[in-house]
Amino acid sequence: MTGGQHEARIPMPDGVELAATLYLPDDSGGPQPCLLEALPYRKDDLTSSYASEYVRLRDEYGYAVCRLDLRGTGSSGGDATDEYPAREQADLALVIAWLADQPWCNGNVGMWGTSYSGFNSLQMACEQPPALKAVVAIYATDDRWTDDVHWRGGALKVADLVDYCHYMTPMNALPPVPALWGEGWREEWRRRIDSHEPWLLTWLDEQTDGPYWRHGSVAPAYDRMECAVMIVAGWADGYRNNSFRTVAALREAGVPHRLLAGPWAHAATHSAIPGPRIDLVPEMVAWWDRWLRGAEDGGVDDGLAGRPSSTVFVRRSTPPEPDLDFSEGHWIREEWPCLRVSQRSMPLEARSPYAVRADTGVAAWIDCAGHLPWGLSTDQRFDDVASLRWEWDGEEQVLLGYPVLRLRLSVDRPVAYVSAKLCDVFADGTSALIARGSLNLGYRKSRTSPSPLEPGREYDVEVTLDACAYELASGQRLRLSVAGADWPNTAAPPGPVTLTVRGGELVLPTWSGPSPYEAPSLRPGGPSGEDASGVDWRIERDVLRRQTACVVDHATSYGVPYGGDASEHYTGRVSVDTRTFEQRATAEARYAIKWPEVSVSTRSTLDVSIGADSYDAVIKLEVCEGDDLLTERRWQRRIPRLP
Repeated sequence: MTGGQHEARIPMPDGVELAATLYLPDDSGGPQPCLLEALPYRKDDLTSSYASEYVRLRDEYGYAVCRLDLRGTGSSGGDATDEYPAREQADLALVIAWLADQPWCNGNVGMWGTSYSGFNSLQMACEQPPALKAVVAIYATDDRWTDDVHWRGGALKVADLVDYCHYMTPMNALPPVPALWGEGWREEWRRRIDSHEPWLLTWLDEQTDGPYWRHGSVAPAYDRMECAVMIVAGWADGYRNNSFRTVAALREAGVPHRLLAGPWAHAATHSAIPGPRIDLVPEMVAWWDRWLRGAEDGGVDDGLAGRPSSTVFVRRSTPPEPDLDFSEGHWIREEWPCLRVSQRSMPLEARSPYAVRADTGVAAWIDCAGHLPWGLSTDQRFDDVASLRWEWDGEEQVLLGYPVLRLRLSVDRPVAYVSAKLCDVFADGTSALIARGSLNLGYRKSRTSPSPLEPGREYDVEVTLDACAYELASGQRLRLSVAGADWPNTAAPPGPVTLTVRGGELVLPTWSGPSPYEAPSLRPGGPSGEDASGVDWRIERDVLRRQTACVVDHATSYGVPYGGDASEHYTGRVSVDTRTFEQRATAEARYAIKWPEVSVSTRSTLDVSIGADSYDAVIKLEVCEGDDLLTERRWQRRIPRLP
């Protein structure tokens, strides 16, 4: 097999074949390392636009690259039973061995990817296949229970229900690409549809930490990773906590590691909001050159031998916008744990009883910002007013790490939540979110065995806020807002509740600086890729019915390989009744692909009612070939809601 682009089918022991696209450099240079990205998002149509990065890695840097459809997705055989199942790790270990054994590979394999493929890169580092020498995990979590799109602090992630948690149902019902699968693709498509179960139903069932969420999580056993690990994080991304705590654990385990953390949302660093944007490819290549090619380290930061581990953008006071293009701030290089970070305690006075408002949180409506309409947090001042507040002089301090909130409190109901937001307040009252944290108080003692509260009894609880790197400008105020809901990022509690804070402390990770290491030199990225045209993101308040709703609607269409065209359309609505605290999430996702041979489409609707005692879910799937309805499926589940 010579240089260029090739399609391959990689056999598994059970007879299933996985579809791969290989980008191979000219063979005149001899065998080269191979880089693997493995995704469930259909390499040959829905995410075919990613190909330019693979071509660049091949043509500019001489790497072989493999793009893989995971089992049961795209043009790979088998069933897509869940995200990150054990079968997936077994498949990938075999794929890595297959790649390492090819004549065009020098026996060394790297993995990388964003989000899902960042997750499985870390998972495979834990599996330790012999040929895997280095990974780059971009926007990927180390802990699926605390930092993913399903649960946060023991509370259901509501806004995420109408995005990824739903759209994987119709995506996984699309057929293999006819031109790649060949004869029998319709039979495979029908088998895939008939065997598919929505992943969301499993995630609603798994309401406590335990074996399900530990599978696929690096934490707490970080020492399973032995290959070199580079982590890319964004301060506006939902997986930002896979940063300082992970590199600290890797340093303790003696694993080569690097953290690159910028201001970005869940999008490519060269186009994400907010900037400054960077070209990530040279940073990844320097990492792989060191560990896959045995190049001289060239001063590559790896957290070992006296080198720093962390390249971090420290944000500086910038007025918030939902599509903020650029954040003020500066880059630093630091070691972690950092000797220049100390813990500063800010005492909290008691507050009068606080009646929880169920819709507090819409100004920071989703934890994992990304492409619009999943935008950035806006001005927090109105949510601040609906919360308990403490405020201090900002003192031009720099926060680096995880703020921790400790409260002594009582409630008047068996189930209650706490939400904490740390904000940067401007002279005109504008309030910019720095970090947030939340906790279903039923999980105050255990992530595995929630227990109800005793009304009136005082409890000591601790909430760790998200990792941050933030500098308050001169004249700014620092504000802590504590509420009983962070909706719709997470569900409101099951009913009206009053929270009484008896006292506590806020512990701030304060960086004294300056760093002894020279500031980094990073290649600039491109202009922002965000375009609000054709995107709806609305907050609606029905005054008389006491209902608040958040609504999204967005669509796109584009050309795809093999002479095709594709389109996607998503709508979603989440609502809460501020009197009863009843909540609802409804969504529709559509995919359509037209190839010369055939046109196919899938449509799925979701309706989840969140009551005091249960989650009631109805999912409907329609699959069409051309204008003809091929099949319909329907799932309905009532899942008891834990405390």
